[in-house]
Amino acid sequence: MGNPNVGKSAIFSRLTGVHVVCSNYPGTTVTYCEGKMPYLGSEAKLMDVPGTYSLNATVKVEQVANDMLQQGELIVNVIDATNLERNLYLTLELLEHEKPMIIALNMWDDARHLGVNIDVEKLQQHLGIPVIPTVGVTGEGIKELVEAMPKTKPVKKKKLTEAERWIEIGEIVSDVQQLEYLHHTLKEKLEDASILPKTGIPIALAVLALSFFFIINAGNFIIEELIDPIFYDYYGPFIRETVERFFPAGTVHEILLGTGEDFVESLGVLTTGLYVPLAMVLPFVILFYTVLSLLEDSGYLPRLATLMDTLMHRIGLHGSAIVPSILGLGCNVPGMLSTRILESDKQRFIAATLLAICIPCLAQNAIITGLLLNYGIRYVAIVYATLLTLYITIGFTLSKIIPGETPETIMEVPPYRMPSLKSTFKKTWMRVKYFITEAVPYVLGGVLLINLTYVSGLINHISRIFGPIMSKLFGLPEEAVLALIIGFIRKDVAVGMLAPLGMTAMQLTLACTILAVYFPCIATYVVLFKELGLRDTLKSTAIMMIASLTVGILLKTILL
Repeated sequence: MGNPNVGKSAIFSRLTGVHVVCSNYPGTTVTYCEGKMPYLGSEAKLMDVPGTYSLNATVKVEQVANDMLQQGELIVNVIDATNLERNLYLTLELLEHEKPMIIALNMWDDARHLGVNIDVEKLQQHLGIPVIPTVGVTGEGIKELVEAMPKTKPVKKKKLTEAERWIEIGEIVSDVQQLEYLHHTLKEKLEDASILPKTGIPIALAVLALSFFFIINAGNFIIEELIDPIFYDYYGPFIRETVERFFPAGTVHEILLGTGEDFVESLGVLTTGLYVPLAMVLPFVILFYTVLSLLEDSGYLPRLATLMDTLMHRIGLHGSAIVPSILGLGCNVPGMLSTRILESDKQRFIAATLLAICIPCLAQNAIITGLLLNYGIRYVAIVYATLLTLYITIGFTLSKIIPGETPETIMEVPPYRMPSLKSTFKKTWMRVKYFITEAVPYVLGGVLLINLTYVSGLINHISRIFGPIMSKLFGLPEEAVLALIIGFIRKDVAVGMLAPLGMTAMQLTLACTILAVYFPCIATYVVLFKELGLRDTLKSTAIMMIASLTVGILLKTILL
């Protein structure tokens, strides 16, 4: 247990390893994690209680913290050593419950760097329980923490009023803590600059631009120099020879291999079905999550959330809602799942709907940029300016018409730290593993479904019905309706299918924008349903349809 952003999750990860289970606490949307750790020759269950500043139980997080506290047999109270006074309030509240407790005095390295000197022995005497200095990101002090756990005993503590607690906190801090004056370092100046709007916005744009420049260019290099040769020179000939040995022609041959030699357009389950997720998307996903983990562990993401807080309030959200949007730029599925961090149903609905409509995934962004840059950067700018306008307009409208509360969230902004490569690797691997197990099966199923519509001739009937409608409404070729159908399976493939249709630059820009706005891919749509339920999913779907039709008609009027 502990305040938000004191390094609880880092300590929890050190004690339990990677394999943990995270879920919503029964009857709430508050997420907690639990795992197992070796303890006294056996295993103990460890629960990572949501961060809270007190046990007053005025909001859901505090209620959940109270409930989970009753279940626990031993408390590991994680304290931020750089902010002792604020953290001790919860500590004194926990002591009043008379349960065995040990303190992990975390961020001990940051305290030393900032000139915060804490007498650990004196602090132990004041509190009557073991106090172990720790550094969660490096593992410093974790062994000592585990060894001290069995020695902890309940402490009898008289219940105090709020005023009495603060008096005792003042006495403890003045006795155990000494501060020495240190000059403002370059790192601290950068921390301040990244939160102030005048300097923070240019820094944010630069960080995001550099991140995506690196991801896109490194991803393209890996695909062209490493993965494509494997698929085209080795895997392709092997799988075609193997399949043709058993199925030289016919329906099964077309389902497994599709038509043609191109891995993207053949639409075979064993060609396109594997090439798209593993060759076209996975390199970008790995790079994106690596960069995201570095930004998280360095302390930049909380600053970006704080910087965006004012703008996000205009659309019924708060700054932390920028995190699902950034995650969605990698893959909409984890972005959709991360809307759980938002407090109210209203906020989750707005964030999920905006994500589905206005945030293209990384693979889709790469292909949109690659297609349109050939004609000039202004065409790329039209697509993203439209999406940004939609994000703000739809968000502002929904915040006014959707009933419900938009509670304020107090965010803690940690100092900049050097990311741990081991921690970055673990987090990236967990996210990539989730993508492979959750998203890839949907892609295979989607390719199979589209392939069956080809083989059965159903696709021709769909094109004949909806092609003329699309041509009249949006001024696009009737063949573009196929891309919209495939877009429900895989948006990046759908955008790629626009290239050979011989459209003008403006038509291609319009088609890319409509594909970005209308229904998300089926994997994201399933998660949307899982998170929002049937009624809210139908509402969100209606908003998507209205938005895509409106944007298509308006852009046709303006551009064509």
